[in-house]
Amino acid sequence: MGTRDASDEAYVVGLCNQVLGEAALTQHKFDWLLGDPGTSGRQARLPVDAYWPGHRLVVEYRELQHDQAMPHFDKPDRMTVSGVHRGQQRALYDSRRDTEIPAHGLRLVVIRPADLDADGRGRLRRSEEADVAVLRQLLARHSDEDRVVDSFRTWLLSEGWTPVDPTDRWTDVEAVRGDDRLICEVKGRTSEKGIDADIAYGQLLRRMTSEAPGTRYALVVPSTSVKAAERVPARVRRLLRIDLYEVTDDNTVHRLST
Repeated sequence: MGTRDASDEAYVVGLCNQVLGEAALTQHKFDWLLGDPGTSGRQARLPVDAYWPGHRLVVEYRELQHDQAMPHFDKPDRMTVSGVHRGQQRALYDSRRDTEIPAHGLRLVVIRPADLDADGRGRLRRSEEADVAVLRQLLARHSDEDRVVDSFRTWLLSEGWTPVDPTDRWTDVEAVRGDDRLICEVKGRTSEKGIDADIAYGQLLRRMTSEAPGTRYALVVPSTSVKAAERVPARVRRLLRIDLYEVTDDNTVHRLST
């Protein structure tokens, strides 16, 4: 039997690392994602295939045994702590992941062999270029604001920042680097560029509760909203410690001069 590092799951996670610009925590366990209690009452923490904290993203790679009955994997004559055989328990725990992960504010993406270049037995042919193209689509967010958020998070990671859980629950992105902290409001494409920019500045003002010298604020906008965001003069932005970032249509991030 091959090692986990040589598995299709490891291959998929490695490609996701390339797409996201962040190394995953593999087989990560959350305190709130638990299996059924055993005879002692203890509940084991259930692992997820891959977790990217900077993107607040979980990926599950589900091979054929997650969707089809397979006696070799299911062990139908052997009961688990859930009172069902292994195949039924796998479905039960998959459903639990599907519910609990989004409920805790994380995005879940489930990838199956059929999504990629695979043979009839579900084994990946490892056509890396084609698989990466598919994964980019699967991992992409649906709204333009989500696209801007993901692009900016990836840029922060490349610049040595660590995205963290926001101090204020309404903050879009918060990150730390040494003693520095960056609190960000993010906007996507909109038909009301000026109004949305004004709202974003107001949201940042309400979050200026820290007097720490290393705390700065940022407005992150797509290229189409740069002119609207620049209506607040640069000298005012400097006084308020607000940085302005542009995310282009090809997801390149620019810090605009103040």
